[in-house]
Amino acid sequence: MTIDPDDHTVEALREALDTVEDLETARAILEAEQTGKDRKTANEAIRKRIDALEEDDSETVAAEDDDSAGESGDDEDESESEDEAEADDGLDHPTRDKKHVRALNDGTYRDMWVFCETQQGELLDVSKEMLGKARELMDQYAEDYGDEEDVVAFLVGDDCTDLAEECIAYGADVAIYHDDDRLERFLATPYTRISAHMARGQGTVESTDWREYDEPRYTLFPATNNGRDLSALVQAELDSGLASDCSDLYIEETEISNPVKTGEPGVKKMFDRVLHMKRPDFSGFEYSTILCLDNPDRDFHPQGASVIPGTFDVPEPDPEREGLVVEHDMELEDEWFAAEVTEYDTLEAGVDLTGHEVVVCLGRGIADDPTLGMELGLDLVDAFEDAALGITRGIVTSSYQFDGHVERYAKEERQIGETGQVVAPPLYIAAGVSGAVQHKVGIDESDTIISINTDPEATIRDFSDYFIEGDLFEVLPKLTDAVTSGEIPIEAMADGGED
Repeated sequence: MTIDPDDHTVEALREALDTVEDLETARAILEAEQTGKDRKTANEAIRKRIDALEEDDSETVAAEDDDSAGESGDDEDESESEDEAEADDGLDHPTRDKKHVRALNDGTYRDMWVFCETQQGELLDVSKEMLGKARELMDQYAEDYGDEEDVVAFLVGDDCTDLAEECIAYGADVAIYHDDDRLERFLATPYTRISAHMARGQGTVESTDWREYDEPRYTLFPATNNGRDLSALVQAELDSGLASDCSDLYIEETEISNPVKTGEPGVKKMFDRVLHMKRPDFSGFEYSTILCLDNPDRDFHPQGASVIPGTFDVPEPDPEREGLVVEHDMELEDEWFAAEVTEYDTLEAGVDLTGHEVVVCLGRGIADDPTLGMELGLDLVDAFEDAALGITRGIVTSSYQFDGHVERYAKEERQIGETGQVVAPPLYIAAGVSGAVQHKVGIDESDTIISINTDPEATIRDFSDYFIEGDLFEVLPKLTDAVTSGEIPIEAMADGGED
């Protein structure tokens, strides 16, 4: 054995292992490490080298078998094998099994990519929100690091040339799109293959000569039904991570001492240009910050997040803004379209609860008289100049019986929360709402929250600015009268403290 692992740091050992070509030597080094320092990261590095050498041995045997088959005169099969062996994915190493080698080492990464979801020929508001936030992040990025990197919008669909231009107006520097009439509706396989193909910079020279890097530095997706599917699939295809359902993003350096990330126990390493992705944890009262950091021997890019709709403001578009619009080129395989939509119904336009000065939300507290509770909520909404009525998931999934004139207000389109709409009005009034974590996520950015509940221990009290202990059937009419008259004689209102 020519290498004593005890004489090497883990980083130096990795470099030395690259020179080991004999399987038995590698196994001897592993045994020496295990009887010596027995470092977890060193063991992993040695096992990785052993796996590579074992793979090379098995391929040598396979190649000998192929040579024998070629001697029997099967020239056509031999030609096909050579084609497979030469398959190249455009990275440093060709693939051996026709699968993409996704984990780049020492790759070049740039730009923030934003998947701009469309519906019926229009950009979704969340796409505009993400473009605005991406513009803000990359402007600050240029200021902090002295490097100007682009916001890149990418779109997949049917006839989306004009929408690509619209993305430029909302803050993108580059908008790359793939048009195909078969892509009018979301289909997981072609959308994933196209998005990953774009991200890797594959395609014709005309559709790729605007960039000189391996993969995006960051990617953003909407946390919609389709966006959640696509974000997970694309990030997996690119062999990177994803923080889902985020409500805040910022870029900052961070110091890490985890040996899995640093390569050496007790060593601290500074990672710069890290996208910090904040999302609510399961309690609903704390936020977790998710980081996507590289390991010493492999890269995890792009750093990816999906963003809850309504989290950020829709920016004002600038129709005079200039940018580059690129049509992506890729041959789409027929088998990707095995699922075909042959018939569909168009739903009525939904209800947008965002952008109002006041949102009144009703919860299970209306159970004693659902119709009257709904009427009282609507009366309070009407008392304000700009207000909207929302409901909790508890009402959507309940079996409450509503009279016909208010029944339409109990539908899912008015649901507020993690799986519904996210609102952030100046004033939010919650009546008969318990305060489940999923609901808290949907209202957390509201300026002022007033809650009404008969239970003084209701969870919603913990994140309310004002708490009214009382029956909503009694309190709502008083609030409506107070708003209408401009006087607020409500003795039961408290600030959420002990009084």
